[in-house]
Amino acid sequence: MTDYLLLFVLVLGVNLMPAFGPPTWAVLVLVTLDSELAAAPSIVIAAVAAALGRLLLALGFRLLGGRLPARYRRNLGGARAALEKNRRRAILALGLFALSPVPSAQLFEAAGLAGVRLLGFTAAFFLGRTVSYSIYVFTAAGMRETRLGDAFRDAVTSPLGIAIQLAMIAALVAFARIDWAKRLG
Repeated sequence: MTDYLLLFVLVLGVNLMPAFGPPTWAVLVLVTLDSELAAAPSIVIAAVAAALGRLLLALGFRLLGGRLPARYRRNLGGARAALEKNRRRAILALGLFALSPVPSAQLFEAAGLAGVRLLGFTAAFFLGRTVSYSIYVFTAAGMRETRLGDAFRDAVTSPLGIAIQLAMIAALVAFARIDWAKRLG
């Protein structure tokens, strides 16, 4: 039971990080390769912790949103209005995001800054991550005894991973600078 609690705390902490945290899937792969935790509870615990961490991150950025310049707040309000205007497109985009392994911190930060309704957003994230984590954990469990596990351990410190995080931070800054109401209106 203590190992599952440690997994929860580790995944929660990683998902509270605004940038440069290791991807949760990589943490799960490492835990799966280095422990005897059962796959199903690990997946559910990690998905709950990741969703809670991202929700808290978005709420923290929502608090910061009031300190942004008025122009940025207007731009973010335009993004929120455009997203809420076309529900079908928003749900499709959210579904694709939820299933993808792309870094999610900056997306939740942007959602928090834009004032997007977070519960549905977080629920979709949870469901998507449950699916993707299942794929990673069951694959890692099958490779536990192979040398490929060493390759996954090395991937956590990848320069490409760091470059992707930097690009996502730049995208977050660019997102707030765009006049969304004008572009999508």
